Amino acid sequence: MTEKFIIGLVGAPFGVKGFLKVHPCSGEIGHLLKLQSVTVSKDGKEQLLEIEESSPALPAVLMRFKGIGSPEAAKTLNGAQLLAGREQAAPLKDGEFYIEDLKGLPVMTNDGEIAGHITDIIEGGGGELAEIRLTGIPEHLKQLKNEKRLVPFRKEFFTGIYPEKGKVILQNLWILE
Repeated sequence: MTEKFIIGLVGAPFGVKGFLKVHPCSGEIGHLLKLQSVTVSKDGKEQLLEIEESSPALPAVLMRFKGIGSPEAAKTLNGAQLLAGREQAAPLKDGEFYIEDLKGLPVMTNDGEIAGHITDIIEGGGGELAEIRLTGIPEHLKQLKNEKRLVPFRKEFFTGIYPEKGKVILQNLWILE
């Protein structure tokens, strides 16, 4: 299971004291307001920054980091990602899961046959889409092996999502054709 998550995206500076707008990936801000420090990742480099002050600015959070006291200094973090451990991520409710925990899981039929593996969950125009790399597909679909397919990530297509059991159940194979 993934132990580090992207919990927020750093936006533009706000005000003259070095605050930045941080947009939560979960849509919730409570866990962001509790943070005292966070790993910031930009351009492949990570650094641990202490949070001096944070406040809600719905739907975002305003954060000011130690050592960053001006809009010019804050601007250098624009576009960065906030990374945190599982314990600092948004808490899960019943039936919820972290997208990162789905990546790599086998996509199976109701009969237990593996059709492929989830490589990502992406945002589409009509909702989220599961990106599936076809691997263990039935004989009549062998020519599609290693191709990727996008499937609407909805319960009409996925009848079971079990990250704790290490599998996802796809209702029908026709959606992959």
